[in-house]
Order: sequence, then structure tokens, then C-alpha cells
Amino acid sequence: MTFSEMQKAYDTREFRDSYTYDGDDLGVRVSQGKTTFRLWSPFADSVKLRLFKSQKGGLPYLTEDMARSISGTWLSTLDGDLSGTYYTFLVSFGGHSNETADPYARGAGINGARSMVVNLGDTDPPGFREHRKPESTDPVNSIIYEVHVRDLSVSRTSGIRNKGLFLGFTETGTRNPHGFTTGIDHIKELGATHVQLLPVFDFHTVDEEKGGYNWGYDPYNYNVPEGSYSTDPFDGNKRIRELKEAIMAMHKNGLKVIMDVVYNHTGLTEGSWLNLSVPYYYHRTKGLEFTDASACGNETASERPMARKYMVDSVLYWFEEFRLDGFRFDLMGIHDVETMALIEKKVHEKDPSALIYGEGWTAKDSPLPEDQRLVKKNIIRTRRIGAFNDDMRDAIRGHVFKAKSKGFVAGASGSEESLKFGIVGAVSHPQIDTGDLLYSKAPWAGSPEQSISYCAAHDNHTLYDKLKIASGNHEEYLRDMNRLSDAIVLTSQGIPFLHAGSEFLRTKDGDENSYKSGDSVNMLDWDLKTRNIDIFHYYKGLAELRKSRKALRLGSAEEIRKNLVFYGKGSDSSLRVREHNVAAYVVSSEAPGKKGSLLVAFNGNRHDVILGIPHGSWSILADKENAGTEPIGRIDGGSCVLKGTSALILEADGDFELKADYRNILDSRNRKIILAATLLSAGLIALHGRFRKKK
Repeated sequence: MTFSEMQKAYDTREFRDSYTYDGDDLGVRVSQGKTTFRLWSPFADSVKLRLFKSQKGGLPYLTEDMARSISGTWLSTLDGDLSGTYYTFLVSFGGHSNETADPYARGAGINGARSMVVNLGDTDPPGFREHRKPESTDPVNSIIYEVHVRDLSVSRTSGIRNKGLFLGFTETGTRNPHGFTTGIDHIKELGATHVQLLPVFDFHTVDEEKGGYNWGYDPYNYNVPEGSYSTDPFDGNKRIRELKEAIMAMHKNGLKVIMDVVYNHTGLTEGSWLNLSVPYYYHRTKGLEFTDASACGNETASERPMARKYMVDSVLYWFEEFRLDGFRFDLMGIHDVETMALIEKKVHEKDPSALIYGEGWTAKDSPLPEDQRLVKKNIIRTRRIGAFNDDMRDAIRGHVFKAKSKGFVAGASGSEESLKFGIVGAVSHPQIDTGDLLYSKAPWAGSPEQSISYCAAHDNHTLYDKLKIASGNHEEYLRDMNRLSDAIVLTSQGIPFLHAGSEFLRTKDGDENSYKSGDSVNMLDWDLKTRNIDIFHYYKGLAELRKSRKALRLGSAEEIRKNLVFYGKGSDSSLRVREHNVAAYVVSSEAPGKKGSLLVAFNGNRHDVILGIPHGSWSILADKENAGTEPIGRIDGGSCVLKGTSALILEADGDFELKADYRNILDSRNRKIILAATLLSAGLIALHGRFRKKK
């Protein structure tokens, strides 16, 4: 059978019925004194198992013909526990043979070219199975901190011994030269609840013998940890054990761990283990041409039964074996909705608190129809999968691919509706004009946990660099914009996401795509924490405030629709918004007007504005330079000054009277509001001053 004939057969009902394998033993298993190997390759003419004593070089010490088994699989069972043995498969099609590692391998030799038989029990650190994970909680209580393994510790200023390695996450008590915390102590001090690790599976571009740098979005062995992050990449067990040590250490320090997974494409295309095992099955193609929605040379065909099974099996393996707490899916918009919904179901059956989210877009067009893929507009078809809110990101900082484009924090108007959309967590709200959103055409989140609020991530410019390129070198202004950017993120509904180092003005010297730029560009420079400790304390205070006030973490779309009101050109002058680039809201977890209501306001202008507030006594919890749970001052209602490029958070010291019919405001269908004050369960807010919408 030719490759073309094989490719045409894959999507037939006959193929699906005959060759869909539902067993849980693909790969290698050691049990009862025997080692069993199983490979799925339905159209292979023959498959040979090759065993090696070394992880590279040399000839196999045993070559074994594998037997045809059920549903297109090939099987070989050998006597003895072969743990530590290296192996490959020789798969033949029409007289041509492909040597491939095991796509299901859980261990590998140096640089992943040969698979390794692993006794996983030998890779558990003492107490790993028994240690307690951090307490489960509502997803909207999460604060995600995204970091690359090397970036965290490799700087000479990190105070961490195991620089650039998994074990860097196990070290506590580390300090920079000026005595400020680094590493996981820093993440804890900041107030994050989850650490999202950039890819930690075995990726192709870094030579594990020589070292190097890459973000890791080029998968090679999906179920094997990356060897360059291990103290000994030649020891196939150590890379597994040391990643488990890192995860256990974070758990013991109250941090949950999210794995960034890249199932949307393979690092190699024709030469990937999946393609060498079953040519043209695991990737989408047009004829024998690979399609490329990932912009990385190919895209995987998650909608095919055995590709779907591969993804589900792999996710569940990582989740259970490594005791993870969630997954971030790279270019999730490439994957079909059915596969992602199945992953959601399987993971949440094991841990309802696990976070599952991803990028709700593709890099290029895909042949799979959009209504079948988990792009943002289809997120609502899942129960609890989230997506990054790129409308919010670019509303705050400016267009991600236009370096000089300015956003709200730099005084640019025109993105106010997208800012409001981020504030409500991308759920349906009667007063958001979805026709004015930057990218989305309609609300796509069914609940706020489905919206990942952010303004920076590993991709594209760091927050500081983006603001600097767009707005110039005025350092104090850059500091103000940086604070305001993540103040919006940390006080909005949904799940806030922070890019490592934003809390101390991380820079990559303008490098927009630093995926292979090396440590000097990518590392976290812990001296920056010393120089910008005030920025760090501001972020820390906002995180503490978010955790302490339930009103900033409303759990359902209904709560938000019921308790959140935007103000515009109402007949009551106290409800008018006249000043452009100002947003404000009042939030309470109780009934409107109750003690404890929070008033949150943002001014994206460089000039001060007058902010109208309900009459009564208010405690100041955050202003332009300080944030926290304890009052830093008090003001009476009526009005106050909202400083330029700043946030203001007030808390009501007592009950107060609303001066408008709350229900009538809620039922309003004013679709032309430019900027908003937001009422969440309480309070009356008015913004006075000049207002003009940019056409």
C-alpha cells in the first residue's frame, strides 16, 4: 500500500472500526517478570523491536520480530525486567523501513533518539506519592505565574545553586546579593497560587550534551521530561525524578503546578516519531502535503481517533504520574472541540479544581472547519476550559504585533469596550458593545474562570519593553504604566495571569521573539528586584487584596451580570462618563450599598481627573504607588482626584445609599458607552470632566 493510499484510508469508517485501539498498554510495560512492548502501526508490513545497552551508538544486542496483534497494534513480550534498556522500532512499509523511537515512551536516552524502559516506581522521590497537594479552591481564586525553567535560576544574581535546572525549584531561602528573595520564595512572596512552566517535555532543539537555550515549543518525546533541565541528562531516571522533586517542592510551598503542553504540532514533521510509526496519520494534510496552522511546519490531527487517544493518554499520564494541577494548551485553536472536551472531562473526574486553558487561536489557517476547533468563540461549548483574553491584553498595552501601538495605559482611546470585556471576564453583559471589541465578535466565556486575564506572556515583548517602545524612555511614566497594566489584570473578573518578572520591570532589551536568544536575554535578572522593589510590593499588595476580597473573584456569569453595571450618557448627571480613557467600578460580595464595597478606578490619561464617588467614608487600599489590604488613608464621598496613569481602590467604611434605580441601570441596552464605570453589587460612581470618543 502506498502512502497516498494509506492517507486516503485513514478517515474511512472501515479504518476507524478496524484499527481504533482502546487499550491502555501502548508503549512499554514491566509486570510480573516480563517486559511488554506494543506499537500501533496498522499498515506496517513488519515491525522489529531493537534493544540496546547504550543510549547512543553501537548495534542492537537483540532484534525481535514483533507479532501482529489486535486493532492494528504490534506486540512483543520478553522475559525479565528490562528497566534501563534502550530500544527503538524498525517499521517497514512497502520495502522501506523507518527506525523510530516509541511515541509512547516514558523514558529516553540522551537527546531522546532512543527510548528507555523505565520502572516509574524507581523515579519517585521519597514521599512523592503521599505528599499533600495545596488545597483545592475555586478556579477564580487562582493567580498564575508563568516562568521558564532556566529563566528562574540561571542568573548569577539568583542565589540558586542548581542554575537552569528542575532542582532550582526545590531551593528555598535563596536571596539576591541585596537580600531580596528569589526563586520559589519570591513567587510565594508575590502571592501567586500557580506556577505555569513553559514546556518541560523533551524538546528537539537543545543538545542535551552541550546545553543551550530554547523555550521548548518543538516537541520530540511528548511523555519524557527534558534532559537539559536535569543534573545528568545521560541518566534517564534522573530527569523524571528531578522534575517530580521540583513539583513536590512547589506543592509543599503552597504552589500548584501547571504544565504548558504543545500537542498542536510536532517539532519534526516527516521525522517525528508519530509520523515514522504511522505515516501521514497524526498530522493534517492536503494529499501528502502537510498543512501548517501552527506556523511551525505542521499541525496535528486531533480529530482522528488514535490522535485523540494519544493526546488524552499523554495528558492523563502527566497528570497522574507527576501529580500536576493543570495544563496550558499551546495554540489550542488547532485542536478539535470534541478532543478538548474529552480531556476536560477526564481530568476533572480526577481533580475538579484542575485548571485547563489555552490559546484560543491558530497561527495560520487550518483545513479543519473553525466550528469544529476550540477557538475562543467555541470556548462556551466546553464546561470549564479557559482561553487567554487577547482583547483585554491589547486594550491595556496596545496591539501585540505593532510595537508602537499604544493601549489604555498609555492614554490611547478606542479600546474601551475591550477593556470592559476583560473586566467582566469575557461573559455576556448587556452593556458591552461587542461590535467595538478588538478581536472577538461576541462574548465567549460561559463563566469567568474561562477568561484568562493578562497583558503579557512569554510571547512577544515583555510588558516593560512594549510600553517603552510605544511610549518612550521616560522611566517614571513607564513605571506608572507597568503598575496600572497589571492592576487592571489583578482586579478584573476571571483568572489573572502574570508573566515572570513583570513585577520588577523585566526587560529583554526589545527582543520580541526570544525563543532561542539565550540566557543573557531571557534570564530573570534578580538585581531588577532590588532596583524596582516598590513595583514588586505594589504587585504583592494587589495580589493580597484580590485574595482577601471575594468581590474581586465573582464565581459565575450570573453574579457578574447581576452585580456589574457600566455608566455612560445617562439622564442622571451623576451617571455620566465625560472623560475618555477612565474606567471605574464598585464591587461588593453582598447587597448594593453595603459596608465593605470596593470602588476601583483606572485613569489611562497622564493628567489627573476628578472622580465622583458615593457619599460616605471610604478607606484607601490602593493608590498610584501603594496597594494592600490595610488602609493607607481615608476620604469622604462626593469626589476625589484620580491621579494620572494610576489605579485607585477604595473600601466603604459603612453602608451608603444608591442614587439610581439599580435594576433599571442593569436592564439598560445602551450599546454606545465608551468608557465605563462598573458597579458590582454596590455603590454609585460618576466620572466628571471632558469626554470625547475617538472616531
